[in-house]
Amino acid sequence: MASHRRPKQPSRTRVTVLTATAAAAVAMTSQAASADEPSKPSKEEVKSKVDKLYEEAEAATEKYNGSKEKQKKLQKEVGNLQDSVARGQGDLNELRNGLGSMASAQYRSGGIDPSLQLFLSSDPDSYLDKASTVDQLGTKQTEALEKIRSKQRSLSQQREEAKGKLKDLSETRKSLKSKKQTIQGKLSQAQTLLNKLTAKERAALQAKEERANRDAGDRADLGSDVPASQRASAALSAAKGKIGSPYVWGATGPSSFDCSGLTSWAYQQAGVSLPRTSQAQAGAGTQIGQDQLKPGDLVLFYSDLHHIGLYAGNGQVLHAPKPGANVRFESINNMPFQYGVRVG
Repeated sequence: MASHRRPKQPSRTRVTVLTATAAAAVAMTSQAASADEPSKPSKEEVKSKVDKLYEEAEAATEKYNGSKEKQKKLQKEVGNLQDSVARGQGDLNELRNGLGSMASAQYRSGGIDPSLQLFLSSDPDSYLDKASTVDQLGTKQTEALEKIRSKQRSLSQQREEAKGKLKDLSETRKSLKSKKQTIQGKLSQAQTLLNKLTAKERAALQAKEERANRDAGDRADLGSDVPASQRASAALSAAKGKIGSPYVWGATGPSSFDCSGLTSWAYQQAGVSLPRTSQAQAGAGTQIGQDQLKPGDLVLFYSDLHHIGLYAGNGQVLHAPKPGANVRFESINNMPFQYGVRVG
């Protein structure tokens, strides 16, 4: 008969070893899975990266503003050239019509040899007067031809100049599109990072930003420094009236601003025209150090000068900070200060 013996049970020691091995395997698998999955960034890490992206977006914004200003200038120059060419073409047509009339008059009066006409004339004095008129027509015709040649050369030069500026305008428009995409890309990356936070974390960051906007109002201690000029005083006063207005890239007021948009708008209210970009505004006056700053002076930040504001006094800057923030006061030490500019 076949044997029906029960299989031998594993010993307690063997069970313990197997259990430990299985647990280790599970732990290793879990660790491997954790290594494959990127760790969730902290709120502080996200804020740091978002602030950096906002800074890069602002630098791109100032480049965009420069290209936008160049586009406006080129459009005006092209329009003026095209108007000038149109007027010149009208003048040229009139000169040609006048030349045609002269040629017809000469043809009608020039059918007989002048010496024979004088011999046959019953009124030699009258003929001589007519002959003199014909000579004058010839001189006028020569002058008209020279005017036509000169006008043609001028029109040709203007057309070439317009052609070159139209090419520059086309390239500037492409540059604008590229810079706009760069800005939107930076802002999109920032939003993607913010979306990785929990609703509670996002609310905490928003509350912190709102506190910064709120505390930047009348609570700021600006000291008792006196502006260097009436213009600087008027510009700072105008900018103070825009506290709480949102930062919007490319905006020049009156309801929203980027950094150079605020400073150029403020000084415009004081009767001073500043260039559009922070880099260009850096050359709009006398360069001064931090210890020389007076309220209303321009203040430049970062090595490439991509951020600008107005000195408000007592170490405070009034500026349009970044996307998501409002026009507000802030410590001058919150950003890498380069130098100040006193507008003349």
